[in-house]
Amino acid sequence: MPSETFLLDTFTVTAHDIADADVKLLLALSVGVGWSHRAEDWEFMLEVGRGRVAMDESGRVHGVAMWFPFGEKCATIGMLITTPRLQAHGGAQWLMHHVLEQTKGRVLGLHSTRQSHRLFLSLGFKDEGTIYRHEGYVGTLPEMPPAGDAELREFSHSDLSAIRELDRAATGWDRHALIDALVARSRGTVLSRLGKVEAFALMRPFGRGMVVGPIIAGSEEDALRVLHPLIIDRAGKFLRIDLGDETSRLARLAEQCGLSVAEKVTRMSLGKPWPFSTGAMPSLFAPASQATG
Repeated sequence: MPSETFLLDTFTVTAHDIADADVKLLLALSVGVGWSHRAEDWEFMLEVGRGRVAMDESGRVHGVAMWFPFGEKCATIGMLITTPRLQAHGGAQWLMHHVLEQTKGRVLGLHSTRQSHRLFLSLGFKDEGTIYRHEGYVGTLPEMPPAGDAELREFSHSDLSAIRELDRAATGWDRHALIDALVARSRGTVLSRLGKVEAFALMRPFGRGMVVGPIIAGSEEDALRVLHPLIIDRAGKFLRIDLGDETSRLARLAEQCGLSVAEKVTRMSLGKPWPFSTGAMPSLFAPASQATG
């Protein structure tokens, strides 16, 4: 059981439930390390996740680590942020031990930055692959011929049940709370055949502009079709999309319209591989976020 307190130079920080933290202080922490999250992005994370926050006696936030439950057996870990001072004293590992205590018995997945990779390896996580963060201002987009056998339309809330089912089929996890929270904040597209939804993509405000994700489809062709109108909608504006294959047609489309790779992170797991890394059909072509998968 990790200690609730942590000695930092001449004062002590204590691990608290993140639900008790002030969003403004969490925002100040992420801004301080150069992350682009807005207050609204933190509110979303607090709605769908749990975690611990390191606070000193005066209420200042020095670090945070979150986890996102999916059913009773699985979770992802994300939003691990520490001030340089806490990091230098091993605070990230201390916070991670709190999260691992809370998630004991679950299969875990996460996306690791280069700076955190050694820490996660030391905690037993295994490398699985790479996620490429594409972002930029959308430029010229190549046209896409219509799909003769399918209907492509704007997402509506009546599609929620079908989207939940597709997400469960692609990930193997019960993520309905995450999907519900995403749908409440997103616009998107769905592709259906004979009245059955077979692919979807969601887009929501995030950071410097908008982010696309998740994208779930039975084929890359269908993934391209649900993504295309969302990119068109962002012409001349900032957009982000995270993709798991730098040579895919999705990645080529992103590059063609000006979304270059800004960062590479490592997909990692603890317990067993993430369900959606096994080539399931339908497939998760783009995660909702690096924190939630």
